[in-house]
Parts: sequence; structure tokens; C-alpha cells
Amino acid sequence: MRDADFFRRWMDATAAAVEREADRLTELDSPIGDADHGSNLLRGFVAVRGALAGAEPAAPPGALLQLAGRTLISTVGGASGPLYGTLLRRTGKELGEAAEVSDEELSEALSAGVAAVAGLGGAAPGDKTMLDALLPGVAALGTSYRAAADAAENGARATVPLIARKGRASYLGERSVGHQDPGATSSALLLDALADTAEGAA
Repeated sequence: MRDADFFRRWMDATAAAVEREADRLTELDSPIGDADHGSNLLRGFVAVRGALAGAEPAAPPGALLQLAGRTLISTVGGASGPLYGTLLRRTGKELGEAAEVSDEELSEALSAGVAAVAGLGGAAPGDKTMLDALLPGVAALGTSYRAAADAAENGARATVPLIARKGRASYLGERSVGHQDPGATSSALLLDALADTAEGAA
């Protein structure tokens, strides 16, 4: 079972990963976006770290993820804030008020969160978006957290030959081919941080 401390550590690990990879995320965003994905996410997850540090000690996992989502929406510019915010808020809402959640419950909640992202952005698999990492990643959660992280990373890498059909990159058409999607890349970081947190708690 995963308690609130687990979720705090997951968000902290995600913030550390984004901090470590911020320059790379921005480099990936430069040719097909606004060259701000890394800096935007870094600002957002630093704010999440602060928000969770100030949260009620007894706050359940669902409330913590909803707080993280609201913080991202209010601090991250562009599409990333609403998309990541929706992912975490919906996941947290699905978890409800339980003080502890099972791995199966977290998997189901994350699936609902990813579905909410798809509904918000209108993207589908193969559109060269964060869904290309999130969908295979969440699908592999039934195997293990590490399998999910690996599937997400493979999904992110598989965006390189794709033509972007959603978001800023879609304006480039075929010129978006040959570039790894930054949103898929940062989504893989999120699931890698989840796997690291789970392995550390095992």
C-alpha cells in the first residue's frame, strides 16, 4: 500500500528529474516548439515541491496529487500546465480520500488521468504528444513500475519519426519529423520518477 509520504517522494523525485533534464527538454522543444518546455516545467515542479511542503501533514494521497495539479496549472505556461495539471488532478480525484492506496488503485487512477489528458488535448496515439509515452507507460503498470517507465521511455523515443498532429509542433507538418517530442520525454521522466520511488520504498 502507498501512503501520502510515497506520493510526496514521487513529486519530489519528479522535480529533481525535471531540474536535471530541464536543458535537454528545452533543447528538444527548440526546433518544434517555443523552446520553453524545460524552463516551464522546472518552474512548475519547484512550485509543486513548495506547495506539498506546506500541505497538511495528514493530507491523503489524492489530495496531494490534486494540489500538485492545481499548482502546475497556475504556474506553468503554455499547454503543459493544463495537461500535466489535468493528469495529476484527475488521478488524485480518482484516489479519493483514502489514506493508503494499492498499486492497482494507483494504476486505475493514472489510467483515468491519462484519459482526461486525451480528452482535454484531443490527441490520439501517434500524434507525437505526451500520450505516446503515457499510454504505453500506464498500460505496462500492471507488470511493474519499472516496466511502465521503460515503456514510456520507448514511447518517447518512438515519437522521433512521427509527424506532429497536435500542439505547436503540428504547425511544422513534415518538418516535425526527426525530433523527439518534449512532452513525451517529460512524461517518461514522470513515470521514471514513480518507478524510482517505488523501488526505493520496496
